[in-house]
Amino acid sequence: MRWITKSLFWLGVVSAVVLLLARGAAFLREGDPRAAILPPEGRLVETSEGAIFVLEEGPVDAPMLLFAHGTAAWSGLWAPTLKEMSAEGWRAVAFDMPPFGFSDHALDRDYARTRQAERIRALVKALGVKPILVAHSVGAAPGVEAVMQDPSAFAALIVVDGALGLGAHEKNESLPFILRLEPIREAATALTMTNPWLTRVFLRGLIHVKEAASDEVVGVLTRPFEREGTTAAYSDWLPSLLVPPQDALSTRKENYAALTLPVVYMWGEEDTVTPVDQAFALNAATPGSELVLMPDLGHIPQIEDPDAFLLALELALGLIADQSAQ
Repeated sequence: MRWITKSLFWLGVVSAVVLLLARGAAFLREGDPRAAILPPEGRLVETSEGAIFVLEEGPVDAPMLLFAHGTAAWSGLWAPTLKEMSAEGWRAVAFDMPPFGFSDHALDRDYARTRQAERIRALVKALGVKPILVAHSVGAAPGVEAVMQDPSAFAALIVVDGALGLGAHEKNESLPFILRLEPIREAATALTMTNPWLTRVFLRGLIHVKEAASDEVVGVLTRPFEREGTTAAYSDWLPSLLVPPQDALSTRKENYAALTLPVVYMWGEEDTVTPVDQAFALNAATPGSELVLMPDLGHIPQIEDPDAFLLALELALGLIADQSAQ
């Protein structure tokens, strides 16, 4: 028994040292104010919920596609898609969902799904248009929530491999005790989410086409990591990922049945993060919706095969036009 106790003690010591080193490295790395590293190709849009960073392509008077990204990404991951869709005559806009990228970190430190949805609605109001919302992965959760909060603010909805947690409110789960301690949660975040040395490893775990985790894509994902306060803000966001929301509209099946605007679900058939069974369940729960499957693609189809993704997106937009005409 003594050797077990000794081993556990040293394991705890080593773990603590690793976490402290990771947090220290993040502190040293995150030395730049946002103004010093703000991408010049985008702009900050002032909203009632703070400044939201956007990238945009295409004519300002064209119909808008508004793109929402997934976990630990930012609008830069959509840049190739924006260029292609603007060439098709769309006003293509991608935004950074706080705390990711270059938008304001939330002053209230609240990144619950319902608050994130309010931030999306505030952006839409500031942009002054009714966009077609294209929401990916974890970004689909506040995206769908925003649509359910105010359907009249959106022209249509496209969910791409959405992490929506249908029925998740039925689970009464809480944040693990160890992660309720802010210093430990920040250190764990620094070791994982904001650790540029592990970005490629985590990305490869999410996608089916492994070679898509290229130097270029990893470079895009890590671009905001030098911003002041990144690890602390991501740490504030982490509970919203790990704990199912109890007050969200978008976890309840009956609210999908009530949607009346055009809806299309786009899904990689090889998605192991949000398996395609979830797409079938969502499509069945949403009267009049359409499902576009993408063969041989996984959870992030827009980087795994950009051409195949664009073809699927154009098909989805055609289906939306058909739904709108009915």
